[in-house]
Amino acid sequence: MLKLVGGGGGQDWACSVAGTGLGSKEAALETAGPRDQGEANGRAPGWGCAEVSDLAPWSLMLRTCAARRASRGQGAEEAGESSRGGEERPARHPPAPALRLPNRKAQGGSEEIKTPENDLQGGLLSRGPLAAPSVPGMGDRGGQPERLGSHSSGDSVHTGAAALNGLLQNGFHPPSACNRGPAGGGDAAPPRLPLLAELQPQSQLPQHDSPAKKCRLRRRMDSGRKNRPPFPWFGMDIGGTLVKLVYFEPKDITAEEEQEEVENLKSIRKYLTSNTAYGKSGIRDVHLELKNLTMCGRKGNLHFIRFPSCAMHTFIQMGSEKNFSSLHTTLCATGGGAFKFEEDFRMIADLQLHKLDELDCLIQGLLYVDSVGFNGKPECYYFENPTNPELCQKKPYCLDNAYPILLVNMGSGVSILAVYSKDNYKRVTGTSLGGGTFLGLCCLLTGCETFEEALEMAAKGDSTNVDKLVKDIYGGDYERFGLQGSAVASSFGNMMSKEKRESISKEDLARATLVTITNNIGSIARMCALNENINRVVFVGNFLRINMVSMKLLAYAMDFWSKGQLKALFLEHEGYFGAVGALLELFKMTDEQ
Repeated sequence: MLKLVGGGGGQDWACSVAGTGLGSKEAALETAGPRDQGEANGRAPGWGCAEVSDLAPWSLMLRTCAARRASRGQGAEEAGESSRGGEERPARHPPAPALRLPNRKAQGGSEEIKTPENDLQGGLLSRGPLAAPSVPGMGDRGGQPERLGSHSSGDSVHTGAAALNGLLQNGFHPPSACNRGPAGGGDAAPPRLPLLAELQPQSQLPQHDSPAKKCRLRRRMDSGRKNRPPFPWFGMDIGGTLVKLVYFEPKDITAEEEQEEVENLKSIRKYLTSNTAYGKSGIRDVHLELKNLTMCGRKGNLHFIRFPSCAMHTFIQMGSEKNFSSLHTTLCATGGGAFKFEEDFRMIADLQLHKLDELDCLIQGLLYVDSVGFNGKPECYYFENPTNPELCQKKPYCLDNAYPILLVNMGSGVSILAVYSKDNYKRVTGTSLGGGTFLGLCCLLTGCETFEEALEMAAKGDSTNVDKLVKDIYGGDYERFGLQGSAVASSFGNMMSKEKRESISKEDLARATLVTITNNIGSIARMCALNENINRVVFVGNFLRINMVSMKLLAYAMDFWSKGQLKALFLEHEGYFGAVGALLELFKMTDEQ
């Protein structure tokens, strides 16, 4: 008789064969419920009963069992009645069965007969879709399945079931609670049969999706595993006059990554890195590019791009046309424009800005760029002998011990910060007379259109034709207070005279405007440094971009009026530190998630 024993929960599932003779071609497949009432409580029902006319095709037996499991509703009632004397049990999914083949003995004999493994290999028994842990064998108790317990042990338990256990490894498996072996048994689990091709692990990526969709999914999965945001990586500082954009170009892209990249990601990278100008006003500052950086575990180059804030809507429209939102990246932005243009980004380009505080980004970006250096050179520098034009020259400066410093950020306006540590700073004061003031006045006075044009005109002019100097009032130096005759007593003071107005050039006006704004910033910065007891003043901001005149004037003023006690320091990447800080916040945000 072929007897199938079923149980739920912690019960064992077993299959045993017993008969009146080995040559018998009739066998009965029957189901027995739980052995006792205690085991039955809270357990899944059995499989029900079925008759099988031939013992040889084991696959028929297993298919019959599987069919009975599929119709578990009626089977539940029959098994419940069989095991409980008619008492109904709720229909539930039984756990996956673990089949065990016990040893068989020939009628009237004592020699054990084992099921050949080649029957299993030859396909007489089919394998299921899942692999299972090894299950110990069963002993022989008058043709009945042996209940496994902590007392079951010995070689006879395993000899007859070794072959079928190979099947179990590749198909049927018991619930974890039923995976009980002999206590103290040292027998190793039998080897698994090789998995069929259809059972081999498959890729988690859907095979029917488009390449672009699979690429986006892979990029998200890869980013999750490596705790980094998906490309492209941007940081933006949207100021009142200029928009500063930093873009990280990965240089360690694998062949697989390049093959799976979506077209708009490739298009963005090619557009940004193969051009130095974008439209009429966008510029990539190639001379500032940081090469061979490692950021967030990837190696690449950091590019620095700027364009006027008045062209912001053109940039947003370009993002919409290039379908930037499909890349599922986060756009971190700082500066006042991050708030001003937030709605435009959302409505036009379907992009959500992650807004950041501009002073936080400024400090973080400055400290980072100074730490990595400028392609092997120091980021920070100063002017030696600033009061002597003939001996004045640029020198590198090490900012390793950065605190405390007075940080003067010269953009459209000016903010002055006292920085005592990476996370401890305060805004001391500021002034509305900044780079925006210089450009606006130059446009009115000279008719120029750009910052570059205004600086070019200023470099050719003479401010002393416009300003009233100390010597114009005293006839020379004001010796009592150490004021040199060449010092400015009144900015634009000579413009009260019609004769002077008629004799000056546009270049003179541009130079006088530049000197006026620079002297005002330097005067406020010096007073703040004295008040905060800080002797290093770091000047940053796009007002200093290609503005050697202002840098030397500031260096002169700090040195002269402090009698050499204050040092004016400058940085190569002037106005991009806010954008770099925004990019760093993108990585921090990913780490927190």
